Amino acid sequence: MNRKKMAFGVIVGTRGFFSPKLAAAGRTDIMAVLKKKGIDAVILETTDTPTGVVEGYPDGEKCAALFRKNRDIIDGIVVILPNFGDEIGVVNSIQSADLKVPVLVQASNDQNDKVDVLHRRDAFCGKISVCNNLYQYGIPFTNTSTHTSDIKSDEFSADLDRFAGVCRVVKGVRGARIGAIGARPAAFQTVRFSEKIMQKSGITVVPVDLSEIIAAAVDLGEDDKGVKAKIEKIYGYGTVPDRIKGSDVMKQAKLSVVIDRFVEENKLDATAIQCWDSIQSNYGCATCLSMSMMGEIGCPSACEMDVAGALSMLILRLAAEEAPGFLDWNNNFDYDRDICVCTHCSNYPASFMGNPIEISQLDILGETLGREKCFGAIKGKVAPGEMTYFRVSSDDPKGVLKAYAGEGEFVNEPYGMDGGIAVCKVPGLNDVMEHICRNGFEHHVSMVRGSVLSIVEEALVRYLNWDFSSFK
Repeated sequence: MNRKKMAFGVIVGTRGFFSPKLAAAGRTDIMAVLKKKGIDAVILETTDTPTGVVEGYPDGEKCAALFRKNRDIIDGIVVILPNFGDEIGVVNSIQSADLKVPVLVQASNDQNDKVDVLHRRDAFCGKISVCNNLYQYGIPFTNTSTHTSDIKSDEFSADLDRFAGVCRVVKGVRGARIGAIGARPAAFQTVRFSEKIMQKSGITVVPVDLSEIIAAAVDLGEDDKGVKAKIEKIYGYGTVPDRIKGSDVMKQAKLSVVIDRFVEENKLDATAIQCWDSIQSNYGCATCLSMSMMGEIGCPSACEMDVAGALSMLILRLAAEEAPGFLDWNNNFDYDRDICVCTHCSNYPASFMGNPIEISQLDILGETLGREKCFGAIKGKVAPGEMTYFRVSSDDPKGVLKAYAGEGEFVNEPYGMDGGIAVCKVPGLNDVMEHICRNGFEHHVSMVRGSVLSIVEEALVRYLNWDFSSFK
């Protein structure tokens, strides 16, 4: 996965009649913590203000000017309160900079044996004042998991990791570019969506007719360097059975190269592809492998031209920095109401699968279209582990983007079905299904390994103002 280095604007607050040494030490500590995490800090130099940190309106203006100068690289703002802090300096730094990025507010702990005049912090109280001002100015912010915390603690380290995820999602959604390759399958009205509603959140859809992709793949020479490299990658990506012809692998490689180049030329963050049945009938292979390999390197791809599904995958990738899968809520699991089977043909990235994969032919479509036209399916069983599920949908009657998310786990239960199989344990599954059905969500869902529900919820509710439902 491609991981971009992050940068935080940092505001260390102080108030005159509290010890400036505490503020200076707080500045040193947060810089060390961010450096250890590989996060760049945009912060005033110690000589830029009388105390070396931020106190009052003049200091706030200096900080805001620095932030504006670095607007293009700042992903979020971290407010550190080693003592009571000064709400005027903090709020004016953020308001005047006008970066519209997530804000994290931290306040340091007092220690019971250090509450004399020289050592008391009162950040417990000062944080309330800072947050009050942020509320008054209409500036959304993220709180730490506890009201106060030590800057060098594991607790605050986890808060920073979570906040970094929130920043990735917010920045990634605003300005996201999603490729729509082909038309949706006529039988699937389910996956209709509104480009205009998405555009209100900064999401641009870039369409291309599938015929253009097919024509480019047909015209691509077998001696193309990209094609040769892609064939090598395919054979190293999973097991290709001996029965598969080399000509079938060649078709898949050429298709992959053309799609990769379309993604690069248009600076796309994700794609949705018309994966049946035009590509099989008019070109002679499946799209699953191409989609899987794109997802593995950080550009998720959704089946059946489900653009909202591709957006769902992108958000999970940003939150988890792992490759998400794209599945159907597909089968009940006997009479266990908290377990279901999620499956697709499939286009699961190899790391999402977590087990060895076979690259062969589509099963259901292969029966009707001919297996010789259907090479490229990723097959296998999804390995056990915790997961987060998530879905975005454009609600056209309401004119909003809505979403739901929850957490569960992949479990190691046998299931005799072909394709990409994920047996999922989801607490309160019946309530989730009721919500999906009552609110007109699609049968598709995106899943990613790991626990990122809190990141997704914070980003979408606090900063993007989407209609969101959480299942914990």
